[in-house]
Amino acid sequence: MLGRISAVAGLVLASTLALPGTAVAKPKEVDVPVGTWLAARTHPAVQLTSVSYTADVAVPTPEANLEAIRVLTQQGVNAVQSGKISSDENSIYRWVVQQMAKDPGRYFSPGGRERVVEATAGGLCTGWWVTPDGYMVTAAHCVGQEETELAQTFAAQALTKINEKDAADLVAELGDVASDEEILRTATKIFQIWNADNIKIRNVQSSLSLLQSLPGGGVDKTTKTVPIELVAKGTVYPGKDVAILKANGQSNLPTVPLGEDSDVRVGDTLYISGFPGTVTQTSIFNLESKLDPAFTEGPYNAARQTPEGVPYIQTQAPSYPGNSGGPVFAKNGKVIGVLVGGLVQQDGGSTEAESFVLPVSIVKEKLNEKNIKPVESTTTKAYNEALDLFFQNRYSDALPRFREVQALQPNHPYVAKYISDSQQAITAGKDESGTPILPWLLWGGGGLAVLFVIGTIAAVARGRRRSRGPAPFPPTPYGGQPGYAAQVHGGAAYGQPQYGQQGQPYGAPQQYQQRAPYPLPAAPEETRAVRPHSPYGPPNPQPGHGSAGGPGANTRIAGLEAELEQLRRSMGQRPPEQR
Repeated sequence: MLGRISAVAGLVLASTLALPGTAVAKPKEVDVPVGTWLAARTHPAVQLTSVSYTADVAVPTPEANLEAIRVLTQQGVNAVQSGKISSDENSIYRWVVQQMAKDPGRYFSPGGRERVVEATAGGLCTGWWVTPDGYMVTAAHCVGQEETELAQTFAAQALTKINEKDAADLVAELGDVASDEEILRTATKIFQIWNADNIKIRNVQSSLSLLQSLPGGGVDKTTKTVPIELVAKGTVYPGKDVAILKANGQSNLPTVPLGEDSDVRVGDTLYISGFPGTVTQTSIFNLESKLDPAFTEGPYNAARQTPEGVPYIQTQAPSYPGNSGGPVFAKNGKVIGVLVGGLVQQDGGSTEAESFVLPVSIVKEKLNEKNIKPVESTTTKAYNEALDLFFQNRYSDALPRFREVQALQPNHPYVAKYISDSQQAITAGKDESGTPILPWLLWGGGGLAVLFVIGTIAAVARGRRRSRGPAPFPPTPYGGQPGYAAQVHGGAAYGQPQYGQQGQPYGAPQQYQQRAPYPLPAAPEETRAVRPHSPYGPPNPQPGHGSAGGPGANTRIAGLEAELEQLRRSMGQRPPEQR
């Protein structure tokens, strides 16, 4: 009898719950853009990496090649007489240095003593954790350079003062025309090229590291340099441009999951995370800003393959030097490749939104060589569950999970901010965490029907007890055993994490829609070339104890003055000192 009444009560209760205004809300479907969802989940595992070099850098003192300059002088005379250039001194000198800049090695030869500088050089890239104990993936060209490339890096970053001094000496030979900025810029270009061609590097030492925030959470100014070791390295583009690094003494690091090449195809939206040099190597932004990865997106344009058979993905997701080594995601939140480079013009200028990605199958191949198995960390699992609740405005439910993350990984760069944001949202009355169902039903319009059903069940139960005698045990708490007190699990003030609950898997909710592709115009094919993004940014000379103006640095460009004087006389001009 009681069973039949309970069944009827269940039907009545179900119908009550279905009444307008009394339905129990489904889990909230929050309209969070795919990019926002991905960035929040993946940014903690994306790290700023650094490669640094120290060396003794030497370049000889340039001496003018007199015969080549005599020929250039005669060409200048002919150009003036034919009306190709003006006869004023500035136009003549401008023409002279422009011709020299086209082939500096023709007009200057090594001579005199070497200028030696104790210098440092290096660059910044992007890496990402694949195991909780510190294995990281980046691009091969981010962890070391060949001798020729290293010489170019030192030439760009360590010879600035020497280049400027040589340019000033050349301009001084031209007379009182130093105020012409175009001549000075062209003269500097001459010696940037010439000194780079004649540079010698000795006693090279290198190191790899990453920047990591100190305990307390949050990306702030309290950072430290963490040494990292090279575990495996592929071949720089157009080869398998991927490398594996290891930071020792790490645990519970946030990680990102690896997907499959087949997770994406032409037309899908790809997402790149990393540290563009346009931000990390500028003084405009503070360190706090520089340690926050940038997120870009764009369509998968085409599958490419090098002559050596190495596959690459072409995408219009923008990337820049410094992004190299960064993870590239599908909308399901899994890594489908590593960013390597982009298209550049023959003059060195970047082509907007043309990036090349090494597929994740090559990354897995390199990890397998070292028996490294990517693993989702406990930190990441708890963090992703907390984010799902946070984006549903369930701040009270999210808060204990965020605190669990902070306990697991005190260096986590974002969890402290989410804890603060959750607390503020709760205080502001924005929390939409679940509440007990009965009080809600009583005030939702179906309270009378529910009370009637509950009263009927209670009356029948009392009648059964009177007819059969007292119950052998008092009512048992949920989870307890008859005759024993129910065990209550204690926890910290913020609440005990509920282990065993399933968080949402990696992947965007189905209601999310990817953006429409936004194709951009490309430069003519003959003017473009693929080049891996260099981590080595704008010149940033850091001279050591050596002097940029060492022995021979004050020597003027020998023999050039007489040749220029001949050119002036042929034009009917007086020497500068006579004006």
